[in-house]
Amino acid sequence: MLTQKQKDLLMFIHERLQDAGVPPSFDEMKDALQLKSKSGIHRLIKALEERGFIRRLPHRARALEVLKLPGSDEAATERPQLSVIDGGVSETARERLMPSSTVVDSRTISVPVMGRIAAGVPISAIENHTHDIACPPDLLTGGEHYALEVRGESMIDVGIHDGDTVIIRRCDTAENGDIVVALVDQEEATLKRLRKRDGQLALEAANPEFETRYFEPGRVHVQGRLVGLIRRY
Repeated sequence: MLTQKQKDLLMFIHERLQDAGVPPSFDEMKDALQLKSKSGIHRLIKALEERGFIRRLPHRARALEVLKLPGSDEAATERPQLSVIDGGVSETARERLMPSSTVVDSRTISVPVMGRIAAGVPISAIENHTHDIACPPDLLTGGEHYALEVRGESMIDVGIHDGDTVIIRRCDTAENGDIVVALVDQEEATLKRLRKRDGQLALEAANPEFETRYFEPGRVHVQGRLVGLIRRY
């Protein structure tokens, strides 16, 4: 059951999507609900996401999808289970493949490429599904996956080069030391190793020519964790 504030925010997002085709900004949400800070909006969105009413789309700075409305048992976006015809897909990949990953044949799975990610100085978050890429199923674990083309050389010491394609498992949490897609200030995305140090989050490069950047926890949002890499020679 939703609180009144949660319901008000959900309906505001839904109505804006219906009218304009894009979700409102955090400032617009804050003003509409007459809240003093955007931190309250972050908490409300997290609560709505945990209850299955909305979801944040992967690797996008300001993209929300309404899945259902109060009083409705049917999701706005159906998520059918993927059928695997033969035994060519690993057991981990069988567990829970989302509709964004489809079996091409018994040896590969198609994953959407969502644009480019900076392995260097952060660039604007990319929002476009440009094309699909065929991945070996052993690269995938249970959950939703997407791919990003790497630009920059800040992660070369761990074997991630400019021009590589990284496979990302969508998630919003990570363990200390994981390589993640990090969204900074809801505006810039980068591929870095995540470290937790003295109450701050460090985005650590794997190249001595690039400095480690430190942020307050509320400024960094994990968009996914690196699970594989594809290199075209």
